[in-house]
Amino acid sequence: MTRAEELRALHLAGGKPLVLPGPWDAASARVFEEAGFPALATPSAGIAAALGHEDGKTPADEMFAAVARIVRAVSVPVTADLEAGYGLGAKELVARVLETGAVGLNLEDSDRTVGPRDPREQAERLAAVRAEAGPGLFLNARVDTYLHGGGVDEAAERARLYTAAGADCVFPILAPAEDLPRLRAAGVEGPLNFLARPGDPSFAELGRLGATRITFGQGLLLRTLAGTKEIAAGLLTA
Repeated sequence: MTRAEELRALHLAGGKPLVLPGPWDAASARVFEEAGFPALATPSAGIAAALGHEDGKTPADEMFAAVARIVRAVSVPVTADLEAGYGLGAKELVARVLETGAVGLNLEDSDRTVGPRDPREQAERLAAVRAEAGPGLFLNARVDTYLHGGGVDEAAERARLYTAAGADCVFPILAPAEDLPRLRAAGVEGPLNFLARPGDPSFAELGRLGATRITFGQGLLLRTLAGTKEIAAGLLTA
């Protein structure tokens, strides 16, 4: 079984959702692997912060290099959040992801400069990536509807289009937990990624509601930085 096949199988195992911590560097990746997680999902915002950039402003070369360092540090499959793809065509994008050693790719359907993309154009782009990658990459299609004030109906429409285009998983980022059953009822099939935040239901409950995969964005980095802040304050008063 290849690592891409291993990652795909983890999403289809059933039972509890697949929980994928988001490492921002090689050291954090090793910690998550040693804790027993079977795969990891890099967060673009977390890596941006670790590299000293604002979210969305990490140069593509730096992002690919950071992902490659994380992949080299662990033996489990790694899927990479590469924002909207940095303007790369499907052939170059797939080649550069594979060069890092990552076996999964998260692509957003909006851009900070142009806003939400036309869903059919995004579906065509996802189809091109799938055709180029074949089964060698696990393709997670982020749905940014909730970021832009939309709701279940639009998110479900985009998710259905992206799944039909070849996405292995859809990710309606910022969807509230109570919308998971509504998304499923609206025809969203296959693996469904949920962004976990403080105060959300347990992972088991999220699974019962319809989530297949749990990720955290930069949330784990922010929690780590809060702990670091406490350590720093203690050092000043020691």
